[in-house]
Amino acid sequence: MVYDATYFHKDGCLLNLMDATSQKIIAHHYVKKESFQEALPWFLSLREQGLDPQFITTDGERSTIRAMRSVWPQVKLQRCLYHLQREGMRWLRSYPKTEAGKSLRDILSRLSKVKNVDERDFFIQEYRSWVNRYRDFVLSLPRTIIASKDLRRTMVLINNALPDMFYYLEDTQVHATTNALEGFHSRLKSDYRRHRGLSKEHRIQYIHWYCYYENADLSNTI
Repeated sequence: MVYDATYFHKDGCLLNLMDATSQKIIAHHYVKKESFQEALPWFLSLREQGLDPQFITTDGERSTIRAMRSVWPQVKLQRCLYHLQREGMRWLRSYPKTEAGKSLRDILSRLSKVKNVDERDFFIQEYRSWVNRYRDFVLSLPRTIIASKDLRRTMVLINNALPDMFYYLEDTQVHATTNALEGFHSRLKSDYRRHRGLSKEHRIQYIHWYCYYENADLSNTI
């Protein structure tokens, strides 16, 4: 299962769950914004309807992760490798000013290429070696300089995500990224632009029927 959210307007956000194997939408919910307060009752309702996922691939949005763990304490949350890589490399910049930054950027650039246990172990070993070599240097940098902020944020990002990076290697039903659902959102928004000006009520109805017919089209192609 894959979770992602996308905004349509300042007052509207679509929360979505997809079966990434069939690419069918399992459930969707239109809310004011992505938050714990909005996600929690939706997840509780889905649990009451019988939804009990073993794995969810997510982009790492903290409030929804907290809601997921509150509703499904045993669920394993696969962190989207694409989001991790993109966010970390954005913080490290295209041309890092320090050797530590250059080295960490090189390690992170290989994350999305991890396809088996040996490559996973090599990635973890490379990162831990980097930490052993550069941790003291990073902590010694004045907190006010950009390089210090960039390196610290990237270290925290990787450290927090590392336990949940590689579930997809244990189970082929787990997806390493949220790309399938993000692609669905891109198509939805592209079609929605032809109908700009819809009221909020009609916007919600449009999204509902779009998801319904997309699922129906997938069923007809099986």
